[in-house]
Parts: sequence; structure tokens; C-alpha cells
Amino acid sequence: MQISSRFTVALHIFTCVDTFKEEHKVTSDFLAASINTNPVIIRKILTQLKNAGLINVIRGTGGIELTRDLKDITFYDVYQAIEPLEDGDLFRFHESPNPECPVGRNIHSLLDDKLKNIQEAMESEMKKYTLNDLRFGMQELLEKEA
Repeated sequence: MQISSRFTVALHIFTCVDTFKEEHKVTSDFLAASINTNPVIIRKILTQLKNAGLINVIRGTGGIELTRDLKDITFYDVYQAIEPLEDGDLFRFHESPNPECPVGRNIHSLLDDKLKNIQEAMESEMKKYTLNDLRFGMQELLEKEA
């Protein structure tokens, strides 16, 4: 299991929007240059973030605006927007284990609760961090560079 890079790209997008909002129109081309990827990929992620109600995208050179304060957007909110879970489950279970096999017959009983607990722990940790944490972290890093 691996969360795709779209999640960290989305966090990068939010950090750019916040860092450069006063100096630049933050567009998909601007973001693509910072992230070093194709603007089409950025636009797909922006669409996901917009559909989740986290941003508004102003067509053309209008840029991006947040719909909520950074302190009100958690990593979990971004994760849900970018990595939608099939049936709400992080772990996809293999289909139809053999009921004639003692392991196949019991594997769900053995793993279901454990996997659910792992998912809940990860989601709980993601809810502890907000985009405001990125703002303060970026400010600290930029001050050290100055």
C-alpha cells in the first residue's frame, strides 16, 4: 500500500498558494514550475480539491483561492479529496478467500479489526495536522534561509 504522490502534491499546492498569494497569481503553470510536473496533473488535482470544496479556481489567470482558513483544513481533508477510498476502506481485501481452507475461512476474522484499527490510527494522525502547520513551518524555513 502506498498513498500516491498526488497527496503531497496537493499539500505543495496549498503551501504555494499561501506563500505566494500576495506576490503572484498562483496558476496551474506557476504550480507546475514549483512542483516540477506537468500542468495537466496540477489541473486534475485542483479539480479534486475544488470538488471537495477546499478551493475555488478562477479560470484564466485568476488563480486559486482557499474556501476556508488554513487552520480549518486538515491533512485528512486533503487526503479525502485526493485519495478517495473505495467503500471507505484503506485496505482492499482479496476477493473470495477459499471457505474450504481453514485460513481462507478465517482470514477476515483474523484481520478485519486489525486493519480497521490501523486505518483509524492513520486518519486520526492526519486530523492532527492542518495546513496552518505548513504555513508556520514554511515561514520558519524561509527565515533560516534569510
